[in-house]
Amino acid sequence: MAKWSQIARRIRVPLGFLFAVLYFWLARPSWRSLMLGAMVVAPGLLIRALASGHVRKNEALATSGPYAYTRNPLYLGSLLIGLGFVAAARSWWVGAALVAMFVAIYLPVIRDEEAFLRQRFPEFDEYARRVPRMFPRLRRAPSAPNSPSAPSALSEVPARFSFELYLKHREYNALLGAVAMTAALIVKMKFL
Repeated sequence: MAKWSQIARRIRVPLGFLFAVLYFWLARPSWRSLMLGAMVVAPGLLIRALASGHVRKNEALATSGPYAYTRNPLYLGSLLIGLGFVAAARSWWVGAALVAMFVAIYLPVIRDEEAFLRQRFPEFDEYARRVPRMFPRLRRAPSAPNSPSAPSALSEVPARFSFELYLKHREYNALLGAVAMTAALIVKMKFL
């Protein structure tokens, strides 16, 4: 499984572009489906934006903001964005492809990333016991008990959203991509 997760990590971006072409070809949008899709895409974009402003990749374990509710808010946001565009496309084939891609590509990558976090941050196991992997808790996870014997990197993570981190991670690209795909769907609906 470790080998596949490494392959999945490498192919997920190119596969995403291939999926976008397939998506555009199979999509049969309507104004109603675009509006319904936007109602799911918008929260996905918001979750991703908020998460990106709380994560310091490879420096500290992110546990604030959306990370207090789910260990993978970036993937949760991406899943919501994907589901929103499935609704906008009005194609069961697109939905099946999205589910297959998520299960085959993203779940192994998530497991691989968690193995890395477990090795890098000793407090990860405690965090993982309190916070679900994907689907969020309705309440913020309870704080970990303080342990004077175990130094924690948790204090290094910003408790508030950092616009600088949002920009550093270039999370605005998700918004630009969603706008571009929506525009492409409108063009397809009106002219093709």
